[in-house]
Parts: sequence; C-alpha cells; structure tokens
Amino acid sequence: MKKPVSVTMDHVLLALRETNEEREIRIRSLFDFFDNSSLGFLDYSQIEKGLASLQIPPEYKYARDLFRVCDANRDGRVDYSEFRRYIDAKELELYRIFQAIDVAHNGCICPEELWEALVKAGIEIDDEELARFVEHVDKDNNGTITFEEWRDFLLLYPHEATIENIYHHWERVCLIDIGEQAVIPDGISQHVKRSRLLLAGGLAGAVSRTATAPLDRLKVVLQVQRAHAGVVPTVRKIWKEDKLLGFFRGNGLNVMKVAPESAIKFCAYEMLKPMVGGGEDIGTSGRLLAGGMAGAVAQTAIYPMDLVKTRLQTCCVSEGGKAPKLWRLTRDIWVREGPRAFYKGLFPSLLGIVPYAGIDLAAYETLKDLSRTYILHDTEPGPLIQLSCGMTSGALGASCVYPLQVVRTRMQADSSETTMKQEFMKTMRGEGVRGFYRGLLPNLLKVVPAASITYIVYEAMKKNMALD
Repeated sequence: MKKPVSVTMDHVLLALRETNEEREIRIRSLFDFFDNSSLGFLDYSQIEKGLASLQIPPEYKYARDLFRVCDANRDGRVDYSEFRRYIDAKELELYRIFQAIDVAHNGCICPEELWEALVKAGIEIDDEELARFVEHVDKDNNGTITFEEWRDFLLLYPHEATIENIYHHWERVCLIDIGEQAVIPDGISQHVKRSRLLLAGGLAGAVSRTATAPLDRLKVVLQVQRAHAGVVPTVRKIWKEDKLLGFFRGNGLNVMKVAPESAIKFCAYEMLKPMVGGGEDIGTSGRLLAGGMAGAVAQTAIYPMDLVKTRLQTCCVSEGGKAPKLWRLTRDIWVREGPRAFYKGLFPSLLGIVPYAGIDLAAYETLKDLSRTYILHDTEPGPLIQLSCGMTSGALGASCVYPLQVVRTRMQADSSETTMKQEFMKTMRGEGVRGFYRGLLPNLLKVVPAASITYIVYEAMKKNMALD
C-alpha cells in the first residue's frame, strides 16, 4: 500500500465534504458530549463515562489511553485546545491509512480492498466475517466505507491506526456490537497466517541462535564450573580444545528446538486461552497465565533435547576429551541413567517461566509507557523503541531468574542423582551467592544481538512471504 507523500487538513475537509466552520462545530459538540458537566475541561472520569455511553469496553483501557494522549501538558485535565489537537492529528492519520487502503482512489473502501489490506497484514478472514466487518463500519449500508464512516469508527481510538490495530479494535468492539443481539465473531484471531508466521519466526530464531552460539556455549561452560574462572581463560580453553567449531557445539540441537518449541507453545496457548478466560481477549493476567502454562508444556516436551545439548556442550570441559557423537551420547544417558535422566533440572526450569514472563511483561509495559510519555510525547512507540524496550525487559527478567537457570544447567550436566535442593545448597556452600550468577555476562551480551537479528530476519521473512 502506497501512502500519499503529504496530507493536509484540506484533504480531510474535502473527503468529509465539510467547511472549517462545520468541522469546528462538530469537534466542539463532541467535546461538549464528554464535558456534560460544562466544566470547560475533561478529566479521566468524564472520558471514561463518555466512552462507556458509546459502548467502548472499559476492560480495554481506551479511556486511560485516550486521556493520556489528549493531556499534552500533563496537568490532569484536557482542555478544548488539547482535545482539538488530538482530533486534528487523528483525522490526518486516519485519512492516510484510508487512502492507502483505497487503492482505486474513488473515495470509499470496498470489501475487496479491505480484504486485500488485511491479507497483506497477515490476517485472513472469510467472506462472512469480512461482510460483518464492513457492515459494522458502513452505517448507511451501501456496501462500501466512506471516509466519514471510517473516521466515526476510529476517531476515539487512541492507538496507532495500523491495519492490524484496526482489525483488533473491530474484533473487540464487535463483542458488544450495538443492536438487538450481541455479535460474537467466530474465531477471528484464528485467521492469521499462522503457519507462515511460525515458519518466519522459526527461521529467525534459528539464525539468531546460530549467530549467538559462541556466547551460549561460553555461558553454559561458565555455569557448570565450580572453581572461579574468568571469561577470557574459558574462551582460550574452548579454543584450545576444539578451535572455532568448539564455540558452536550443541548449536544444531539448539536450532532444532526452535520449530517444535514454538509450534507446541503456540498450539498450547490457543488451547489454554478458553480455559483461562473463556473468551478471545483474556486480559493481561490471563495472557500471562496461559502463556506461562503454554511455555511449561513446550519446555517439558522438548526438555530431553535441551539436556542432551547441555551434556554435549559441557562433556569436553568436564571429561577432557573430544565430544561424543550425538546418538552415542543419547544412548549412554538412556542406558546408564535411565529415561528419567532426560528430565533432570526440569523443575527449576519450569519454576522460572512465570516469574520471568511476569517481570518481562511488567518491565516492557512500564518502559513503553515511559518512552511514550517522556521521549515520544504521546505518540505510539515504533518498532525500534519496542525492540529496545523488549531487550531491556528481557534482560531484566532473565537476570532475576538466572539462579534457577544455573541450578538447572548444573543438574543437567551432572550424571549423578541430584535434587534441586541439594544442588542449591551445594552451590551456596561452595561458592556463595556469586556462584548463582556464573555466566551472566555472556548471557546478557546475547540479548542485544539475539533480539536484533531475530527482528531483522523475521521482518525480512514476512516481506518475502507476503505477510506485510
């Protein structure tokens, strides 16, 4: 979709067939609708009540976000000039995306154009749902969407007007559609091109893990060493034993884990969502719970691969010999230690999933809000800001649960029967608190390149696979 080079308010007035005076009256009337107490300004409660009367679901926090976007000077109230500035910016934004979808440039969006825009965004809906979408926005029921109808549908939507956001906005408001009977879309979220997105994500993860494999190997080797060993001596030791290939030992298994782990987590999450929330949008706490449980299911399913990878990465260091063949190592674990050995360290691994996800999510949302307030001045964060917030929150979450990761790795590498408590006490007595943070530096150094490479490859794959 090509966007116009520049859009002015004259374009908007022409599309709405309004004069400046008529537009001023309309905006003042909307302000007065919210300011039903005639205070001359809007506070949060007035915006919340106004949106509630328009049947905007309060659980989606549109009132809070709309108030924050409008309140430019942060004095806790929105005067008319601030409200007017928001309306001006929003109508220009809506006109730009309207023009991008209206490929025929005939002043209206037909169902085919809307469908094409959704498909390019990676969203597929069937004819019935497309008709329902158009019907919800098309107030005069002529089968097309004018800019006036488009504006009325999205004017008070405080977030960035991308086609994905607009689709999810419709998905939400459609749950309490105005009419004699509520319309609940059947499986709207199930129409994204999941197989392609999963493939794109899997390939991005594989490239990212390969690029950061040396740091992963270094981290694991440092984690299992009980005597103090610095990063540089450990790097020299790995180089001396296996040269360059030594830094990529176990990477094959690490890459092989990506696709099944992502697929299992994805499927488990979709299956658990109805159980957790009973609806399509289950809220932040519901997503955290369902995501944590899905992560636990995926982790348990692929855990034997993770254990074999750890043994492969540490056997040379602990035994002083060349790394065995993968199949031979797997067979030896099965014969000497039994099938239960493939799940050593699973408990501390599962124990860290929900705290990590919770810290990561809370930090990410906080950082995004701070960037929106102090850096972007109430505009929505772009991909680079979101990536930076994600890297920082991920590093914070990983650092908080890192002791559990060290205990897990040591249990995986130890061929003897060791419980989590025994491993914990052994580390505490022998090395103190510092022992639980061995290998933290290379682990944190992985965050920036891993996230950046994943993002770049994922976006490139999406474009090549027509998901953008």
